Amino acid sequence: MKIVSWNVNGIRAITKKKQFFEYIEKLKPDILCLQETKAQDNEVENALAPVIGYHHYYNAADKKGYSGTALLTKLEPLNVVLDLGIPQHDIEGRVQCAEYESFYLVNVYVPNSGQQLERLNYRKTWDADFLKYLKRLEKKKPVIACGDFNVAHRPIDLKNDMTNYNKTAGYTQIEIDGMDNFIAAGFVDSFRELNPEKIAYTYWSYRFKSRERNTGWRIDYFLLTNSLKDKVKMTQVYSEVMGSDHCPIGLQIKI
Repeated sequence: MKIVSWNVNGIRAITKKKQFFEYIEKLKPDILCLQETKAQDNEVENALAPVIGYHHYYNAADKKGYSGTALLTKLEPLNVVLDLGIPQHDIEGRVQCAEYESFYLVNVYVPNSGQQLERLNYRKTWDADFLKYLKRLEKKKPVIACGDFNVAHRPIDLKNDMTNYNKTAGYTQIEIDGMDNFIAAGFVDSFRELNPEKIAYTYWSYRFKSRERNTGWRIDYFLLTNSLKDKVKMTQVYSEVMGSDHCPIGLQIKI
């Protein structure tokens, strides 16, 4: 099974570029998880109408033009559940959980802590609640959680670690601690598991020619229940794929 995750930074904008559909055709995912759709469900449905052969599921934020996730899957899930069941989190369309015969697939767009770190305390609460949610799922079946986690976990995961530490959203100790807690709870960062020393980024700011200079961050992940790690055949960062300030990431797993 091949799973692809991609923060598209606006589904209506990216689908106006024909390359988007060409990329999907080339990548050929069995499951496609999209984050930051920035559109209501009917708008996402219209934008993704050309992607045929998949079951489509959407989760929009209450606020228009903000956040949102979409999940496209060739294999029809047993069930799809939206959100965490916590009102303060569930207004932003950040979580989709597809249940399959032998695992759960969770598509997530983790909140950004904000330019002035104004949501950092909220982010700490989110991380704790999301981990509890994943552990509840894990009691029933193994879990694959993928998406934009909005954190660079280690210095290797961003270009300028010292200048960003505790100053920039995505690389504060609180956010790093949040990812540490996922790992300590038994979840595996599949890319880093297979590539312990490899430098690869999944996000580049639109400013300062960041992508051209490869001044990036690795903030998009596949986190797996530990029992699944030996079933991973490949992890991939598709850094050549354009259209968003993020690139897609891929996982091939025998499950």
